Amino acid sequence: MHLSDLGTMGFNWEFVTAFLSIVLIDLILAGDNAVVIAMAVRSLSRKQRTKGIIIGAGAAVVLRVGLTFVAAQLLTISGIKFFGGALILWVAVKLFMEGAPEDKFQKEAKTLKQAIVTIMIADLVMSTDNILAVAGASKGNLFLLLFGLGLSIPFVVFTSNLLSKLMDRYPFIIYLGAMVLGRVGGEMMITDPWVVNYLHPSHYTEWAVQVVFAVGVIVVGKLWMRWVAARAEKETQIGLSD
Repeated sequence: MHLSDLGTMGFNWEFVTAFLSIVLIDLILAGDNAVVIAMAVRSLSRKQRTKGIIIGAGAAVVLRVGLTFVAAQLLTISGIKFFGGALILWVAVKLFMEGAPEDKFQKEAKTLKQAIVTIMIADLVMSTDNILAVAGASKGNLFLLLFGLGLSIPFVVFTSNLLSKLMDRYPFIIYLGAMVLGRVGGEMMITDPWVVNYLHPSHYTEWAVQVVFAVGVIVVGKLWMRWVAARAEKETQIGLSD
C-alpha cells in the first residue's frame, strides 16, 4: 500500500459502514495485543503498570502507522511470517516464565524499559494482519485508516489493564495468555508463503499446528523453568560446599 492509493470518501452510507467495520475489527483484534501487554507489565510494580500499558500501546500504534504502507508487501515475502512467528513463540515462552505462578522459580524483576521493548517487538510482529484488515475496511480513506489505528489504543489499553488485574487474581489466566500467543506464533509460521508453497498444509493441519504450539509454549516454559531452578540450586550447593 502506498500513500497514492489512499483516496477520499464522502460522508455517506459507505463511510458509515466502513467506520463501523473498523470499530468492530479493532474490538476483535485487540485481544492478542492486549495479552502481550498484560503479560509484559505483570512483573512491574502497580505504579508502573499503567505507565507501561499506555506508553507501550502508544508506541506500538506509532509503529503500526509506519508499517501500514508496506504491510501488504511484507506478507508476500517468503520467510517473514515464519521468522516472525518464531519470535512470537520466544516472546510467549519468555513472558510465561516471567509471569507463571511457580514459587520455586526465581524470576528477575523487569524494568519499565524492558516491558515496553517487549511490547513493541511483539506488537510490530503481530500487527500486520490487523493493519491490513483496517486498511481494507477504510477503503482508501486516510482519515478512517488513521482513525482505525488510533482507536486500537484505548481498546488495547483497557483490555490489557483489565487482563493484568485478572492475572493477579487468577494466575491460571497467564497459562491461557501464553497459549494464545503460542497459537498466534504457530498460525504465522504455518501460513508463511514459503511454508504454504512447500508443504501445502490443509486447514486441519493449520489448526493442528496452532494447538501444538499453544500447548508447546507451556511445556517448553515449564521445562526451561525447571532447568533454570535446578541449575541455580546446584550453583548454590557448590557455593555452600566451598
